[in-house]
Amino acid sequence: MTRARSTRIRVRRIPKNARYDADSINRVLDRGRIAHVSFATDGQPYCIPTLYARVGDRVLIHGSSASRMIRHLASGAPACVTVTILDGWVLARSAFETSVNYDSAVLFGRFRPVTSPEEKLSGLAAFMEVVLPGRWAEVRQPSRQELKGTAILEFEIDEASVKTRSGPPDDDDSSDAERDTWAGVIPITRSYGAPEPSPGLRASVPLDRSIGRFVDRDRICHP
Repeated sequence: MTRARSTRIRVRRIPKNARYDADSINRVLDRGRIAHVSFATDGQPYCIPTLYARVGDRVLIHGSSASRMIRHLASGAPACVTVTILDGWVLARSAFETSVNYDSAVLFGRFRPVTSPEEKLSGLAAFMEVVLPGRWAEVRQPSRQELKGTAILEFEIDEASVKTRSGPPDDDDSSDAERDTWAGVIPITRSYGAPEPSPGLRASVPLDRSIGRFVDRDRICHP
């Protein structure tokens, strides 16, 4: 993402929290799972949540070939892609200083369709790896008809920035610190529950290796 620039999005409420380097942008994209894609068509703005995958300096989305959004974005219409991760509630002594810790990326650019069957298959594999690493090798691969009915778009980034906040509230050194009001951070943690089998799953079918590895790793991270 060497083309990341800041010209259109230089104005910030808290400029010290902004970053424009590729490493910061990739960090947020790799942490997130859902992107909100904003665009306008026929004078009407839209903002659609969608699964995405980062592959190198590309951001991929996918959907039905018949989707109105996909067709519009595939035409090269300008779009904005945002990813946000909420990390904690920052509780200050005053309402004004109360905030959140977060990681967010804002990307401006245009989508283009991926037309090569090989690239489309590779893109779908990337999406599966986002859902669950190793899962692609365990499931049935898309049929020719399924591949035809699925559109993969890649986002060409013209400009991008990251905005991040971390740490405690900013009023420790203010007169509000004399108040008998608790101040600090309530972290937001993420973990996964036990896998729930589909009602139609045969009792003899065990967890696949990718699921077992995923669950075990999550237990280590969130004991």
